[in-house]
Amino acid sequence: MIRSIITSLLMGCTLLAWSQNPTPAPPQTQAVAIVGATAHLGNGQVVENAVITFANGKITSVGNRQSNPNLAGHQLIEATGKHVYPGFIAANSQLGLVEIEAVKATRDFSETGDLNPNVRSLIAYNTDSRVIPTIRSRGVLLTQTTPDGSVVAGYSSVVQLDAWNWQDAAVRADDGLHLYWPNRFNFNWFTQSLNKNEGYDRQVGIIREFFTEAAAYCKQADPMVNNLKMEAMCPVLKAERNLYIHADLARDIEQAVLLAKEFGVKLVIVGGRDSYQLSSLLRDNQVAVILGRPHSLPALSDSDVDQPYKTAAQLYQAGVQFGISTDGFWQQRNLPFQAGTAVAYGLPYEEGVKAISSSIARILGIDQRVGSLEAGKDATLFISTGDALDMRSSVVEKAFIEGRDIDLSNMQEVLYERFQEKYRRQKR
Repeated sequence: MIRSIITSLLMGCTLLAWSQNPTPAPPQTQAVAIVGATAHLGNGQVVENAVITFANGKITSVGNRQSNPNLAGHQLIEATGKHVYPGFIAANSQLGLVEIEAVKATRDFSETGDLNPNVRSLIAYNTDSRVIPTIRSRGVLLTQTTPDGSVVAGYSSVVQLDAWNWQDAAVRADDGLHLYWPNRFNFNWFTQSLNKNEGYDRQVGIIREFFTEAAAYCKQADPMVNNLKMEAMCPVLKAERNLYIHADLARDIEQAVLLAKEFGVKLVIVGGRDSYQLSSLLRDNQVAVILGRPHSLPALSDSDVDQPYKTAAQLYQAGVQFGISTDGFWQQRNLPFQAGTAVAYGLPYEEGVKAISSSIARILGIDQRVGSLEAGKDATLFISTGDALDMRSSVVEKAFIEGRDIDLSNMQEVLYERFQEKYRRQKR
């Protein structure tokens, strides 16, 4: 009886505490050493029986335990039989920009109008989103907050997932501009059929005209009148920031590559469903691809049923730089398993890890800070008791962001424990 009362009180206190997210972790004050784990470095290498040390938020060494490193003054974390990974990165995500899909007031990822290069998703990023802790509990420790909803949708930013506000969260502000290529076909929900988009050529013409005007504006040393939209295009046209073009059809990807060559921009294809058909074009033009979720159906009736699963392996074999993403915001908790499916269909395991860590970091321009376990980089990493890419064994038991030991509690875990207790009581 007393045990039941205590359990109920503790659960009640926990639920009350969950009126807010866990408090961001304090800065690292003591050097830490993780010893004995299998370390997946994120750069294709694996170190068995590893020792990873970090202090003041930075990794100080990565090596083998047999080298007998001096660990005096370190907090020791014994991880024999476990795995250590760099923090995974969720690219092309609305995490922190949406709270409840069905409630319009909580959706803050788009603006009115079609040409909005001056929009910045970073200032809309909500560090208090209750979805974020559920994502961290899968080892996803950074995300690229991405605008949507128009043709030129604005700039995304890369943030880490344990912060007081968007200023603290920013890892790379305004990493690139997102352009959603017009659809050649539109789906009619009433007739359940695809109809040709008669305005396609006109819409593509508007994009090219907009880029031409912006290029002319950006060449001026001192414009007579400042134009916010044109100003926002300059970092892209000067190849200082990425241009992310969201396109799936092979013909659209080809047009996107031609547009990038015409204006000399750094192109990244997002989605890239048919990218495997253009691997030579993408490789030769040094165009990276952020693949959409592998857990999807093929778009064409004559495609292999497993084509989305094996596209990553085909790009890898062709030498195309790529990473793996998944749609939405709460769905980011399944990101490691998307990579795991690509591994099951031919992608080497460590390349699967790279596809959501160092490869994505390189594409986003943050690889000098995160994405792999190397001395000098941020201590953003996690410990898993099993294979982090396999939903059957993945259990993230400890995670660090910039050396800070973050709280992995989340509302789903609380609800799970609550109803576990309910059924335990029924059995008594």
